[in-house]
Amino acid sequence: MSNQHIIVNVGRQLGSGGHIIAQKLAEELQCKFFDQEILVRAARESGFSEKFFEQNDEKKGFLRGMLQLFMPQPNTGNMYNNRMSQASLFKFQSDAIRHAANEGSCVFVGRAADYILRDFPHAINIFITADIEERTQRVAERHQCTPEEAQRIIRQKEKERAGFYNFYTGKTWGASDSYHLCVNSSKLGIEGTTKWIADYIRQAVQAQTSDEETQP
Repeated sequence: MSNQHIIVNVGRQLGSGGHIIAQKLAEELQCKFFDQEILVRAARESGFSEKFFEQNDEKKGFLRGMLQLFMPQPNTGNMYNNRMSQASLFKFQSDAIRHAANEGSCVFVGRAADYILRDFPHAINIFITADIEERTQRVAERHQCTPEEAQRIIRQKEKERAGFYNFYTGKTWGASDSYHLCVNSSKLGIEGTTKWIADYIRQAVQAQTSDEETQP
């Protein structure tokens, strides 16, 4: 699909395999991949330290630890003050997402990219979940913790993601009507889910393109 400009926005539950599926989709569809990478880009474009974006990633509210993180990028002359709200941070991040999308085909993970790019042609919005047992196991292995602690991490992180998404979009994180496609990766596994979603995207983009070509 290298001759078509497509955008894929992937929302995901913690431990669902959404990150790796998004990576594989980018490879399969020959797109650029943006997860944490968008924070680097937002920092570079805004002139502020990447640490500001990392600490408040997918969280709503006001910046935490402002004084401790007071680190403007070298030679920019830009500085945050203690009244800087996360709304400003969200704008910088949104601008970075739009700039990347305008440059070519991309796969974005989280950060309300589906809302930010809601008017972008050929954008496909995906949400990936998985069975709670599988998610718990992945998170426990990643953090080297007990299943009980893994479930606590899942609840906390998803509360933050939902709060961020709902606050800025006015939609409901994880609700089927917020996306074009919702998939449980436990059913087909990482590889099978990737191939199934890639096929869906190809057909969806082809259908959209055909509709545009037939319009007067």
